[in-house]
Amino acid sequence: MMQLPLTRDLVLVGGGHTHALVLRMWGMKPLAGVRLTVINPAPTAPYSGMLPGFVAGHYSKNDLDIDLVQLARFAGARVILGEVTRIDPDKKTITVPGRPPIAYDVASVDVGINTRMPDLPGFADNGIPAKPLDSFARRWATFRDALDAGDVAVIGGGVAGAELSMAMAFALSERGKSAKITLIDSGPVMKGFNRTARGHLLRALADTGVEVIENAQVARVTEAEVILGDGRRIPSAFTTGAAGARPHNWVSEIGLAHEGGYLTIDDTLRTSDPAIFAAGDCAHMGFAPRPKAGVFAVRQAPVLFDNLRAALSGGEMEHFAPQKDYLKLISLGGKRALAEKLGTAAKGGLLWRWKDRIDRTFMSQFKDLPDMPGPDLPLTMAEGVREALGDKPMCGGCGAKVGRGALRDVLAELPTTPRDDVESLPGDDAAVLITGGLRQIMTTDHLRAFTHDPVLMARIAAIHALGDCWAMGADPQAVTASIILPRMSAALQRRTMAEIMAAAQDVIDAAGAVIVGGHSSLGDELTIGFTVTGICPGVPITLAGAKPGDALILTKPIGSGTIMAAEMQRKARGQDVAAAFALMERPQAVASRVLRDVAHAMTDVTGFGLAGHLAGICEASGTGAEIDIAAVPFMDGAEDLAEAGVRSTLYADNRDGAGPVFGANGPKGDLLFDPQTAGGLLAAVDPSRVDETLGKLWLAGYPAARIGRIIDQPGRITVI
Repeated sequence: MMQLPLTRDLVLVGGGHTHALVLRMWGMKPLAGVRLTVINPAPTAPYSGMLPGFVAGHYSKNDLDIDLVQLARFAGARVILGEVTRIDPDKKTITVPGRPPIAYDVASVDVGINTRMPDLPGFADNGIPAKPLDSFARRWATFRDALDAGDVAVIGGGVAGAELSMAMAFALSERGKSAKITLIDSGPVMKGFNRTARGHLLRALADTGVEVIENAQVARVTEAEVILGDGRRIPSAFTTGAAGARPHNWVSEIGLAHEGGYLTIDDTLRTSDPAIFAAGDCAHMGFAPRPKAGVFAVRQAPVLFDNLRAALSGGEMEHFAPQKDYLKLISLGGKRALAEKLGTAAKGGLLWRWKDRIDRTFMSQFKDLPDMPGPDLPLTMAEGVREALGDKPMCGGCGAKVGRGALRDVLAELPTTPRDDVESLPGDDAAVLITGGLRQIMTTDHLRAFTHDPVLMARIAAIHALGDCWAMGADPQAVTASIILPRMSAALQRRTMAEIMAAAQDVIDAAGAVIVGGHSSLGDELTIGFTVTGICPGVPITLAGAKPGDALILTKPIGSGTIMAAEMQRKARGQDVAAAFALMERPQAVASRVLRDVAHAMTDVTGFGLAGHLAGICEASGTGAEIDIAAVPFMDGAEDLAEAGVRSTLYADNRDGAGPVFGANGPKGDLLFDPQTAGGLLAAVDPSRVDETLGKLWLAGYPAARIGRIIDQPGRITVI
């Protein structure tokens, strides 16, 4: 099937409810030629409708969260984890600290609001804003489950404040904690409701033990109390703010029309700049002002989806018509809720069950994403095509490498070098060149992309390519790049190359090397590689040299191949994927300098997995090894995924290519054969130097571990 070139960049700023729905719709009906990006500070976005239920303990954090990483994979989008600080409409770029500017042709903003209360003395240091929801949810869960949870104060007597205070009272009471909950407002609480609904809510607050303080100004928040303007002191170990909701400061600085910092939009959801749309709480519907409510964000989604496609393809715009009133379902702490619409109100357990069903139905859209059909295969194909394709997507990174057995067999047939200035080393990935009396390392590596983000992919590919240099104890010197871009327009080629090279430059500069050139071409998919030279300050550390009794030290957890395979199948949790990326982005330069003074043999753990690379050390050194499986560090989520049967496409080859590995059973045993990308260093170290070496590595921030020892049984690896 012909791959159509990418010609336009659509960037969704924020993972709010509207954008989450747009991502789902995009996955069902993508627009050919568009590169879609979503930017959000975290890999998940909590659903506000279920927050009170989470606070009360009715829902888990997983119930609450929309997994943006899984959703982006479904939509074919790149996800950038970071906080936007600026949009430049003139240059059409978006700023996220720590990465090159992100260019767009069309952008949409759905970043919600915050309740940080910057003008309230002491709140920034001692208070916890109810929005953004993600950080609030984490901090509340920690407080709620603590043995010594104290009193709670909620500032703001609107719907959010009332729901939170009742939910907190219920949660702490259910855990047998006699904490006092106080709801404070500068005016009457729940003043936006009619008399009947307000009466129901006030009685519900009283029934859950919430003390209400009305018409009181808060003067200061301290670590242990809230001080009111009249001098009263309200004890509080957890002070949250649900009042004074305001837009993010940078939104009003874009230079577009706004109302009090909220981007003004017309009925097509466009701002005053036709290339920028906005939705949700960060937008002000200038054509039909309404209060901030999730119902409008949800109903804006189909219109936004259609209009973004129209803006990118030259189509006609749809128009959004918000309803004048809407059903309000308010949680009352326990499994009871109040319903209010058109001046009437009622409450009870049946209404909570109704609300619960509505919320779970909404979230099921993101939990149960459909498997979209792939391109049709020809009716007649050569034998073996279906088997070669398999039933899962091909992995990227080192999961797409050729197996160790096949590679070793082919390389064994190559002639030894006749040159005196080239050292031939058994099993090593890098060459050693003798140049002017110096030993120079030369190595090359490239990776098939496993993420749609070229910046992240460039960082990981650069660190991965530097790994062979670091594994030999060398200092990186010069680098050339080799880049294959998917088919795209000239404008997108420039944008993408600029992002890749800027990201690579940061990594290479930090490693003390320089990029001196490279080559590029267009192809079917993104592939990034680097050729690296390095200078050895001493004798290169190779696979040979390990001695019986040496301790084995590993500087990074393993499991990236399994997590990346699961991510491609939308089975990995977004937070685990983000954590795996962070580990892959961690350079090994300092670890190399620590280990090169003590290592008898060293390698980087990459495509062949921990067992395969340890087998390489054993073969070159004429030894065997024992692996203490309980000491091997695993990435978050990797063991659960392995137990569920998730495997990288290279797993079977790695299991065969590692040779006899005894006792590698269960999910932990399987992960020993998991291909790693930008993995850690594996070093054989004299046991008398282990504690000192681990101390230095820990001090440098590496999660290093002693995972086994070298034994005097050549070719035998045993898992104990």
